[in-house]
Amino acid sequence: MKPSPITAAPADAAARKAVKPVVCYPVESLPRPDLSAYRALRDDLELVETIVVPPREAATWSVPAGHFCRIVCSEGPQVGDLNLFNANDLKERLYTGKTRALNGTHVGLGDQLFSNFPYLRPIATITHDTLDWYGFDEFGGAVHDVIGTRCDPYTHNLLSHGGQYHHCCHSNLTRAFAQKTGMAPREAEGYVHDVLNVFMCTGFTRDTGQYFMKASPVRPGDYLEFFAEIDLLGCMSACPGGDCSSEHSSDTAACHPMVVEVYKAKGLPKGWAAPPVNGYDGTHGL
Repeated sequence: MKPSPITAAPADAAARKAVKPVVCYPVESLPRPDLSAYRALRDDLELVETIVVPPREAATWSVPAGHFCRIVCSEGPQVGDLNLFNANDLKERLYTGKTRALNGTHVGLGDQLFSNFPYLRPIATITHDTLDWYGFDEFGGAVHDVIGTRCDPYTHNLLSHGGQYHHCCHSNLTRAFAQKTGMAPREAEGYVHDVLNVFMCTGFTRDTGQYFMKASPVRPGDYLEFFAEIDLLGCMSACPGGDCSSEHSSDTAACHPMVVEVYKAKGLPKGWAAPPVNGYDGTHGL
């Protein structure tokens, strides 16, 4: 929490505060997908793989370009921390900071997930969300945030005065990614990145600006679906906080498995082309 101010407000304080905000990244010129072309394929999808993510653990899976992926609430309210990688170049991965800057704090139907520099391109497009009815609640909370970094054992250690907990989402993702790639845990940890918090309901308190969570509105049968713009490797942790109604890094919160379903479409969206790597020349003025 920020301390009480120690500086007296200037005479023009009200005028300074009244200045209207300007959106940092006007997106009118941002290429947008034809969502109707994606959704036209959804009525004739073939389920090709099902993955179960155990409670307080993580799992990996592949989504070839042109396939759809659904993250499903299967047994009870549960939040998932999602990492996405270019399956053919693990250095390219989800960049939640720029995804947030271009879409907003929470993502949903029609939004695209962007990769990191120097690639910076859409790697997935959200094509369905059964929680899109939620919007923003009276507290400023919404679902599927690209704000939070993921619960991790380092922050837990700080806040618990030295506690050791190994089933935080960061550690879960590290273990699963290491097992998938054959990397040593320390190397794998360097690839784990800030997450899309699937089903998590979050926002910022209006008085102190603190990141908050509240019980997820997700129920069995709800799902978030995206279309893979490139070959993807997914890695997701079923958060030890369960529905995140009380705490992270918990051995007592009710936790449930999550299900991931990969679907093959009969064709590709009309007019679709794989997104190229960002066209910036990389010289940085030198």
